[in-house]
Amino acid sequence: MAFSSPSRPDRDVLRGVLRHRAFRALTLGRSLTFFGNSMAPVVLAFAVLDLGGSAVDVGLVVGARSVSSVLLLLFGGLLADRLPRALVLQGAAASAALVQTGVGLAVLTDRAPIGALLVLSVVQGAAAAVSVPASAALLPRTVPPGELRPANALSRMGINTGMIAGTSLGGMLAAVAGPGWGMVLDGAAFLGAAAAYRLAGRVLARRGAVTSSASSASSAEVLLPATAAESAESAGRARPWQDMRQGWHEFASRAWVWVVVLQFFVVNAVSAGGIQVLGPAVADTTFGRTAWGFVLATQMAGALVGGLLVARSRSRHALRIGVAVVALDALPLVALAESADLALLLMAMFVNGIALEQFSVAWDLSLQENVPQDTLARVYSYDALGSTLALPLGEMAAGPLAERYGVRPTLLCGVGLVLLVTAGALGSSQVRGLTAGGPVPDEVAPERAAV
Repeated sequence: MAFSSPSRPDRDVLRGVLRHRAFRALTLGRSLTFFGNSMAPVVLAFAVLDLGGSAVDVGLVVGARSVSSVLLLLFGGLLADRLPRALVLQGAAASAALVQTGVGLAVLTDRAPIGALLVLSVVQGAAAAVSVPASAALLPRTVPPGELRPANALSRMGINTGMIAGTSLGGMLAAVAGPGWGMVLDGAAFLGAAAAYRLAGRVLARRGAVTSSASSASSAEVLLPATAAESAESAGRARPWQDMRQGWHEFASRAWVWVVVLQFFVVNAVSAGGIQVLGPAVADTTFGRTAWGFVLATQMAGALVGGLLVARSRSRHALRIGVAVVALDALPLVALAESADLALLLMAMFVNGIALEQFSVAWDLSLQENVPQDTLARVYSYDALGSTLALPLGEMAAGPLAERYGVRPTLLCGVGLVLLVTAGALGSSQVRGLTAGGPVPDEVAPERAAV
């Protein structure tokens, strides 16, 4: 089954991507997965409190998810490169659905000890660790190379929508019906994700069978043909440690990759501390907690608008632009530091959401076009590890720094760090020179059967 890439007006670009059944299934699965992953910490926290747990217990249960995710990220990338990615995603989602539903029913019947919630949190973290690199690395196999940019934009719009819905619905269900029902709904979402991943795997497997039977077709008529090198490597894989070293080599040998990951290590730490920790403190003394919820929602709304904009972009220097607009992360920090009017803060968060989506799509596109497909999930896992490790560091450092030096100087210092590391990343000739829209380099075999 060959892909065609007819030219379309810009207004039809998203509709054109949606014609691919495997892409639709994968995007639905990712949206449901992020919906579940966003709802889980909310309902878990309220479940612990309803069982009589303390704030320390809440921190232990919710933190176990983050620790599990960090510890298993590299393993998740390795697994996604060694096995059919749709099958890996299906197994992770089904496991999360089973455990989430079981613990939810136990909570509803008042038979769930805090230890069970701890186990659930660990499983959720493990599922997230596997899903992130596998789903991102599978996306290039669902669309032709020329449609990767709008495909990534549309997929991320689904992810952002899932995150918004999961967070808001989790809090509402916990308040109205109880966290147990929230867990059951979460389990249903993961079950739906598993079904979507299964469908994506079956579509890709059928396409692979058609491709194999049409061996006389020209290479232009085949999306991702097999290569002898990939086949030999797949047959000879036996040592996970060697595979991890290979993934590290692919990560470290490209300066534009590790330079941007270092940039976002600092940016994520600053944003986590400034927005997630100091932001609520500023809100409490100025415009109030209710308005702070709207502030956070505005950033996600900006991300949705940003997805529409970047889907229609044809810039060849997507990474350069994406890295540059990360400097706009400083806007919300400046507004908070100066205790700006609420309208200005909302505007800053909206613009920040648009900018972050420009970067996110450019980053995914750059990795998918320039990293060999058979190591892409491992490179994604190293990238995710660098970003994830930064979050607790920023969150833990922000409070003590604000107590010692004040909230405003701490936020303004964060502004300086964001601008400094962004300028440093743009100083890399590889970051500035990388172009988008070229052919996917090391093409690999179509996805094997995931059923």
